[in-house]
Amino acid sequence: MKYFYIFIFYSTFLYSTSFNFELKAIKLSNNSYYFYGKEEYFSVKNGGDISNTAFIITKNSVILIDTGSSYEYGEEVKKKIKQITNKPIKYVINTHHHPDHFLGNNAFSNSEIFSTEFTKNEIAKNGDLYIANLNNLVQGAMNGTKIKVPNEILKSNELNLDGYKLKLFYLDGHTKSDLVIYDENTKILYAADLVFNKRTLATPHANIPDWIKSLEKLKKINYKILVPGHGKIDRTKNAINEDIAYLHYLDNTLKNSARNGFDIFEILARPIPKEFESFTMFKEEFERSIINLYPKYEKRRMKN
Repeated sequence: MKYFYIFIFYSTFLYSTSFNFELKAIKLSNNSYYFYGKEEYFSVKNGGDISNTAFIITKNSVILIDTGSSYEYGEEVKKKIKQITNKPIKYVINTHHHPDHFLGNNAFSNSEIFSTEFTKNEIAKNGDLYIANLNNLVQGAMNGTKIKVPNEILKSNELNLDGYKLKLFYLDGHTKSDLVIYDENTKILYAADLVFNKRTLATPHANIPDWIKSLEKLKKINYKILVPGHGKIDRTKNAINEDIAYLHYLDNTLKNSARNGFDIFEILARPIPKEFESFTMFKEEFERSIINLYPKYEKRRMKN
């Protein structure tokens, strides 16, 4: 009897620590949905729910695009999808190696998990460091999170999953490998973190010129709905142009500041340009970008 009560205690404790993300599947078309991630930085309060994930229901299966920041997030995604369809989540696609997009992988251990080779290698190499970092930032919501490396490497420009075809674009700029998925059946473009819709762009691994080139390529795709990695969906086709404008602004600000010998504090004291006042997290992400990127611009200026 003693062990029975101990079992009940620990079962209750484990249940009570499950994080409730309160996810809602937002319908995009007859067979396509996305979960909108909060436009915030990682915190105990949001449990790491800061990026978008999406799914497509095919004739016999479900294709999931990205898995969020943790095992618990992935488990809640599974429950929400099951409320819509009983078809199995047979396929998962990781768009890139940032932790808010793949750390839910181990909730889908029975699925085929696709990514580029670069993304797979980065997950294998740095995944445990990401978990340790997020354990500090979001704490309990990381329960059960373990590294699950993709087991299928993408190489072709088309993916045929149970007869459902998707177009793939291998781009870069936000990271060294950014996968974009285009569903011609619904004309929905899953742009991952190459596009942030009215949410200031995050640049920890950015190459700004390459990012702008990738966005120029995305503009040529005949999509009706764009699902960004962060921010709400875009039906107006403005999001890409706004992101290009922001990247040019960031690049020019850094170049001019290095040319004039400004320090980081002088750059951060600049007012927010009117065209970006509607962007969420401008102050936080602009500051992160300046701290991450400015030393390279200063070094380049000193060489010239």
